[in-house]
Amino acid sequence: MRSFKFTIAAAAVVLLATPGFADDVSGTWLRDTGASHVRFAPCGSSVCGTITWLKPGVETPAKLGQRIFYDMKPNGANAWSGTAFNPEDGKTYTGKMTLAGNTLTTQGCALGGLICKSASWTKVK
Repeated sequence: MRSFKFTIAAAAVVLLATPGFADDVSGTWLRDTGASHVRFAPCGSSVCGTITWLKPGVETPAKLGQRIFYDMKPNGANAWSGTAFNPEDGKTYTGKMTLAGNTLTTQGCALGGLICKSASWTKVK
């Protein structure tokens, strides 16, 4: 009986220690500036984000079909971490995403997280 209780307790610790699964971020999202749509979808064991629409008349080095988020893996409840590419400056950053209802917040960080820039996205479909 003592061995059974130990096994149950050990299993509970393992379950509580694993990171929570993130909600599904798949779909198309509109950036807070209104300048672009990004479609997030599974790519292998990760989530990737690809530009699917650019607002006409807005000058940007971004291109349709350009992947700007990749290797985004669950990192807790409603959170992902991976890599973000900024077409505006051509640089790659440490990327993070958090989902709260129909709002997705993305963040690109440099210098070990000392300098970060965020953007908010609203689900389109």
